[in-house]
Amino acid sequence: MTSLDKITVENALKSFIDPNVETDLVSAKAIKKITIEGGNVSVDVQLGYPAKSYIQTLSSQLEELLKKLPGVDNVQVKVSVNIVSHSVQKALKPLPNVKNIIAIASGKGGVGKSTTSVNLALALVAEGAQVGILDADIYGPSIPTMLGLSGQPVSEDGKSFQPKVSFGVQTISIGYLVDADQPMIWRGPMVTGALQQLLTQTRWSDLDYLIIDLPPGTGDIQLTLAQQIPVSGAVIVTTPQDIALIDAQRGLGMFEKVNIPILGIVENMSLHICSQCGHEEAIFGQGGGLAMATKNKVDLLGALPLDINIRQYADSGRPTMVADPEGRPAQIYKSIARKMAAKLALLSRDYSGKFPNIVIQNS
Repeated sequence: MTSLDKITVENALKSFIDPNVETDLVSAKAIKKITIEGGNVSVDVQLGYPAKSYIQTLSSQLEELLKKLPGVDNVQVKVSVNIVSHSVQKALKPLPNVKNIIAIASGKGGVGKSTTSVNLALALVAEGAQVGILDADIYGPSIPTMLGLSGQPVSEDGKSFQPKVSFGVQTISIGYLVDADQPMIWRGPMVTGALQQLLTQTRWSDLDYLIIDLPPGTGDIQLTLAQQIPVSGAVIVTTPQDIALIDAQRGLGMFEKVNIPILGIVENMSLHICSQCGHEEAIFGQGGGLAMATKNKVDLLGALPLDINIRQYADSGRPTMVADPEGRPAQIYKSIARKMAAKLALLSRDYSGKFPNIVIQNS
């Protein structure tokens, strides 16, 4: 008779690869407790990323895996989630009430970055996280339209804003503070100052993730974010088109230079599927996102189709994650969101809040 011990159970768990972190749960330090009583085995798993739609599947798969071990009669797998703060740039500390800031960037306009940012924020909410989104595109704010919001945010003290909330996402945008047809004729310092104010003077409420939707390019706003705002990770949005990939590469390089980890690449508009006949056509080329990910040794988090509904839903103020939560694009957004958060969960944690500041005084 084969003796059942924790090492045997742990070795079995090592054979299971979590598709979100793309490594085994033991290496990801997600196995918190293994209890064995005779032929009864219980395992406590703690994920570092929101995974509401994946927890039951994970639990069932692990139970089936462990039931195959000799000597096992019953298996119970308990899966929980614990989202923590992760490290940011040196000399910066995480914002109060915001565990992690994730920047969504592109080198080029027109690749669907804002639509992707909104749907990823909503996907994180669907997976059980507390999420906010900061519209950092001062010149062309689009988040209010995509989330069906308008009007100025409430300021209870005259010094700070209450974020406007839509579909469970806390939001702030310059678009709430100026008329829709008012041109933003501001120079760089005014724009970066406005970005800092929107970020620090908004009363965010216990966010696991704050998504910052950056304008395209690598100018003043991007540099301000990279140098002055505590960012835990960045995601690059591109299309397979060569010219988009060239610009996206510049954006990726900027984050690398300031030591902000790249969580991965999202390839948008990767494939057009005809709504009439179902014919598939790669209008903007093929494989560009994967090639870029491979070249830079980062992950391709997912590829989204060129779908007219994604655009129409965003324009109507009810994004895909809300308008068609069970549809194929929504499932892709949730998969990308889980992988994005899971990649962040593997990075080093922030412990600045756990230790007191030590002040040495001459006496």
